[in-house]
Amino acid sequence: MPRVSGADRGEREPGSLSGRLVLGWLRAASRTLRRDLLPAPEPLPAGAQEGWLAWRPALVVPLLLGAIVFMVGGAEEYAHGFHLGIAVGTVLSGVQAGALVVGLYRPLPAWWAVSAVTVVAALWAGPRLDEGALYPWSGVGVALTSGVLLLVALTCRPRVAVETLVISFGTGLMCAVLTGGFHKSSSVGVASASFAIAVVLGAALRGRRVARTQLVAQEVLTGEERARRTLLEERSRIARELHDVVAHHMSVISIQAQVAPHLVDNPSDELKENLAGIRQNAVEALTELRRVLGVLRSEEPVGDSGVGSPGNLAAGSGQHAPQPSLDRIGELVANVRGAGMTVATDITGVVRPLSPGVELSAFRIVQEALSNAMRHAPGAAVRVLVAYHRAGLVIRVTNTAPDRPVAPSPGAGHGLLGMRERTAMLGGELAVGATPDGGYEVSATLPLTSPA
Repeated sequence: MPRVSGADRGEREPGSLSGRLVLGWLRAASRTLRRDLLPAPEPLPAGAQEGWLAWRPALVVPLLLGAIVFMVGGAEEYAHGFHLGIAVGTVLSGVQAGALVVGLYRPLPAWWAVSAVTVVAALWAGPRLDEGALYPWSGVGVALTSGVLLLVALTCRPRVAVETLVISFGTGLMCAVLTGGFHKSSSVGVASASFAIAVVLGAALRGRRVARTQLVAQEVLTGEERARRTLLEERSRIARELHDVVAHHMSVISIQAQVAPHLVDNPSDELKENLAGIRQNAVEALTELRRVLGVLRSEEPVGDSGVGSPGNLAAGSGQHAPQPSLDRIGELVANVRGAGMTVATDITGVVRPLSPGVELSAFRIVQEALSNAMRHAPGAAVRVLVAYHRAGLVIRVTNTAPDRPVAPSPGAGHGLLGMRERTAMLGGELAVGATPDGGYEVSATLPLTSPA
């Protein structure tokens, strides 16, 4: 067997490699074209029904009437200009005209139809053309192909629209070359300009519709994220306040466990050991709570837990001020009156101490309701009702209609959201809404848990 020298291999490999590269490129291009131009029918994506696509049923009748006119004109051109006969001309023009209507819902099959008619008519006519006939596309063929390309560009990706444009133009040129060169009444210039304008216009309109759909979707996501962030911020603020309450109770437990042995004569070793364990656990829990509080307060604005000033009811005296309770309602109302509002207070039932969580939540609900009244009902009269019942505490804050125009709010606040969270946390009920006289009412019912 003859041996192949290194020089021979070096001479053969470049040609073989280049051939494989070209063949691979052709195969990849063929797969891409098959995937793009022979797609399975798919439902339109969400948002695609907007814009002109929503009007497709209304466009069927006008396009059908126009297709009839184009079919008559195309039959005349194919029968006399291309000398194909009236029967053949009518069939070919009918397929092209019908493709324009089908293109509303199936643009790619419609494009294949008009392209096939163009090739058949151009190759069949050949040298029998009249001197004044447009070739390789007839006048009606240019118009109908442009219309179908417009529909393709409106409904398909830009790459598919460009592929159909190139193939449409290439098949026309191929037909002209195969039939002996360009006709003196060539329609290549008119067709290339018309096809390009149709594709560019359709792609621009589709891009505008897609951008609008994406913008709407982004606005929805942004609104959802904003609402979620607002909810988390409010829950974090409530958690900070309740951690303060829990830390206070843990401190009391630690002190009581330390003092308890001194209140008993000759306490047993077991009692001392148990009380020492209780105190140790309370101290450790208190240490962990302080660490958690340090994290929660790291982003807390100064003055988030006090009673508030007339201009901003959420502001307080400092980060580490004690959490407010219902006995500070008078101070809160005084601040609101100092801001120029008329506030009446009514406390009914037997006033008694409540659990710190209920006290804090009730105070915050009144605070947020008064803040909303100041912001959204300037000049209105406000009435605050705190009713102690056996089963629950009722908080009701009602304001009349504002006596002057309300300034637009700079953004969505946390007031109503915070009230709902606090009420739900305690297992209570909250009702808010407008009153018949144009005012607003906030009503909350909180279950009562008396401290032990």
